[in-house]
Amino acid sequence: MMLPPNDTKNPHAAAAGAYGTSAQKLTPDQRELEGHVLLKSAKFLQDLQNDWDNVTNDILEQTLKYNRQIWMLFYDAAIENPEGNRPNDLRSNIINLANFIFKSEVSIMADPQKEKLTPIININREIAAGLMTKQENGSNQDASAEENAVSSVSDSA
Repeated sequence: MMLPPNDTKNPHAAAAGAYGTSAQKLTPDQRELEGHVLLKSAKFLQDLQNDWDNVTNDILEQTLKYNRQIWMLFYDAAIENPEGNRPNDLRSNIINLANFIFKSEVSIMADPQKEKLTPIININREIAAGLMTKQENGSNQDASAEENAVSSVSDSA
């Protein structure tokens, strides 16, 4: 089972630093990078779910922490950038999804059950698909695709 990266010094700074470094070096498209990061986390969670009988509390905690760090970046960006290029309802949906993820992770840690991972896996995959959708007519449609993905997931969450 592949585990997410672990930095014991300052995990939030490490995640943000890795995210920023990768964004600059590996891809010119920030949305695509965000989609790939969510898919990576979904894969870690799916691997965990598939090998549930061998999962320890440490592995579970580390995997959920990795996912939480990703969602903290989305949450922080939505909170700290009210004048950004995202509509208010999209920002609100991102915040609501992040809160749902955080609550779900607390529930999983309190009462570990592999079925509880499914909604998080699905949300990560759906948002990743919306972020990675290539639009031909520019950023307005990019924002629209992102908003549709976030809206459809937040309606079902």
